[in-house]
Amino acid sequence: MWIRMTWNDVRIVCHYLGVLVLFSSVLMLIPFATAIVCGEWNVAPRYLLGMGVSLTVGALLRLMRIAPGQLNRQNALIVTGLAWIVLSLVATVPLSMSGHFDTWSDTFFECVSGYTTTGASVASNLNHMSHADNMFRFMMHMVGGLGVIVIALSLGLLSKGASNLYTSEARTDHIVPNVVQTTRFIVRLSAVVITVVFLVLTVCCLIAGMPPLRAGLHSLWLAISGFLTGGFTPSSLSIQYYHSTVLEITLMLTMILGSISFVVYSEVQRGRLRAFFEDLELHTMFLWLIVMTCVMAATLSTTVTFSDLPAMLRRGLFMIVAAFTTTGFQNITSNQMITAFSSGAFLVLAILMAVGGSTGGTSGGIKFLRLGIILKSVLRSIKETIAPDSARVVVTYNHMGRRVLTPSVASEAMTIFVLYVITYAAGALVGVAYGYDATQAMFESIAMTSNGGLSAGLAAPGMPLGLELFYILQMWAGRLEFLTLLALIVKIASSVIPRRTSTK
Repeated sequence: MWIRMTWNDVRIVCHYLGVLVLFSSVLMLIPFATAIVCGEWNVAPRYLLGMGVSLTVGALLRLMRIAPGQLNRQNALIVTGLAWIVLSLVATVPLSMSGHFDTWSDTFFECVSGYTTTGASVASNLNHMSHADNMFRFMMHMVGGLGVIVIALSLGLLSKGASNLYTSEARTDHIVPNVVQTTRFIVRLSAVVITVVFLVLTVCCLIAGMPPLRAGLHSLWLAISGFLTGGFTPSSLSIQYYHSTVLEITLMLTMILGSISFVVYSEVQRGRLRAFFEDLELHTMFLWLIVMTCVMAATLSTTVTFSDLPAMLRRGLFMIVAAFTTTGFQNITSNQMITAFSSGAFLVLAILMAVGGSTGGTSGGIKFLRLGIILKSVLRSIKETIAPDSARVVVTYNHMGRRVLTPSVASEAMTIFVLYVITYAAGALVGVAYGYDATQAMFESIAMTSNGGLSAGLAAPGMPLGLELFYILQMWAGRLEFLTLLALIVKIASSVIPRRTSTK
């Protein structure tokens, strides 16, 4: 039963939000330093202003309560739910003055897309964006992909209520018993993978003839965006801009690594390879990808542009990986995806984004574990139907150990599944209401809610404000996987709506 928020609860929530906003001012030091190093003197003052706003807002929020106070689970949900929006609002300060966004709402959309790792961009003239502004876009991917709370916990910025904050960010698996150690493992592993990928991509870009500074920056940004399944690129042509097969293969491997649960990496590090091969989520992933790849190949073979084997392997396979990891990289244009791809291939990409990657990883969507649990639940129902009345049907599955499929686990998986499907359909109806094609509207809705980022062209500069706001809501809800957002709404509503008083 929900308890109404007290004034003390509000002050505690503001304190923790203030800490996160103050952290965002530190984050802006990186693009500020980039502007100084690259000689972008007209850009640097914008980040000084952004840091000033962040420090002011963060300090005012913290002044609501100097001592942290006890953060219970319900307040942790509110902090996490509001953090993504508050940080996105603060991030609009330097970007709104860049000249690359037609309206403030476009800037806000870009920031939400960055923090939620959706990767859909509405920036105009992206190819000529400053290095500092691009750096900030990818820093938002870094924070959003790892998780705002994960980074804050790993740095020791949040101590009290650590466990509640960790689970409130749609993370349930603990790599080690200590939450702070878990978050530090996630950050360390990500740093190692991003560094290795950065070095490989830098060599690719240098061989392609890029200047060293540009090659290094592009490689860093792509490594961050690839492993954290973000989708932003420094070019309007996305990955097609580089015309490099080696670079595309490297990014495919990087995206797959980013879509796998961090818990699996922990098990492998400990030498428990059996856990990797027996995991229900990975079994579901491989089976799902084999089926969808076969369907994709069959439907692409009917097209003129992608019917030959080299084009099918290079373009089709890359798009499959980009879709199921919900990264959103593209090695074809949005127009080619709509016109040159068959309708079947277009549908396959949408379905892949809708399901997404693994729980505990950096990708979005419904997730393979939930899909596997739902399939196991169906199997249990069939067994119960054909079993004798006296029999007790027990269905188990492997996910970091042997587990029994309980009704509560199956119910939670189905609840999240239904919420995603409803939101997919609602976004499609909003797109249709604004006059867009139904197929493209559904594709775009799935991309926004799953934080997939592949675009059919609806999310673009000049899109209707109502549609843009709904897409922002979808990105936010998808990143929080609904339960945190619904808890936030219920908590606030229960505090605002007057109680009914009974009379005798």
